[in-house]
Amino acid sequence: MTHAHENQHEFLGIPAVISAPSMVRFYSLVERVAGANASVLISGESGSGKELVARAIHHYSPRSHKPWIDLSCASLPEHLMESELFGYDKGAFSGALVSKPGLFELAHEGTIFLDEIGELDPRMQTKLLRVLDGAPYYRLGATRKTQVNVRVVAATNRDLACEVRAGRFRADLYHRLSQLELRVPPLRERREEILPLAEFFLAQQSRDLFFRRDAADALLAYDWPGNLRELRNVVTRAAVFAAGAAIERADLQLPVAVSSLTAASHAVSSSPVSLDDLERNQILEVLKRTGGHQQRAADLLGISRRTLSRKLKAYESASYSEA
Repeated sequence: MTHAHENQHEFLGIPAVISAPSMVRFYSLVERVAGANASVLISGESGSGKELVARAIHHYSPRSHKPWIDLSCASLPEHLMESELFGYDKGAFSGALVSKPGLFELAHEGTIFLDEIGELDPRMQTKLLRVLDGAPYYRLGATRKTQVNVRVVAATNRDLACEVRAGRFRADLYHRLSQLELRVPPLRERREEILPLAEFFLAQQSRDLFFRRDAADALLAYDWPGNLRELRNVVTRAAVFAAGAAIERADLQLPVAVSSLTAASHAVSSSPVSLDDLERNQILEVLKRTGGHQQRAADLLGISRRTLSRKLKAYESASYSEA
């Protein structure tokens, strides 16, 4: 197996394991993007590593020795977002006992990362667009404008082009944010990284622990809808609850989804196998592991007991017709 530390990097204090050739090429692209001064929009599924990419952009950029400021646009209510981004002067509102610079001021000459940008409400989208266009702005309650020089990197797990067509996101802001675009592939599209990442997460718990072959196969065969975040949680749980140093398949407590057929195809031989055969083999394997207990097997497979019974009857009928 590949050892994670051989491909380990660090971006602003966050470790990154980059091992798959496709991701080595991807981070080479990130490094080129970092050298520009344009805004960057990073898209990808939740947990796929968008923040890490944003940190890498700052790390490789000419602004790397300047401030890095990050904010989740979903973490604050609308009425606090403006004061957080743009700051306020003393007396601007009840409780404003002192002046406070906004995040854009704190990021001056550096990078500001706006995560979950798709959650930004329409009014704030308008204000943000003006700042991105280089216009000076007022702090809340201020009489003098503030001018900043900031590179904006934004991230979203939404399809912002669809959001624009639906009228939920400003088209001009979308085009301003997406001067350069990067799509972070989900973990299921970079399976070569699953084991190195899993070994890295496992080593964070204990360097004495290791994966047995059946556990490694299960990690590779799962689709990881929660991406890196889910992988880290699964490995951490297994490390805590495993009986010994060897992590076995059962320790992972992974749901075995019938829909995870693409992943399963990586674990079978190179001879042609139909998707129906893959599904049938997976179901029968799980049923065997549960000693024929259909409800437990259905739970592991992520399907209902009724669906499982229907499929088993179909397999039985097919067996009779083939005999």
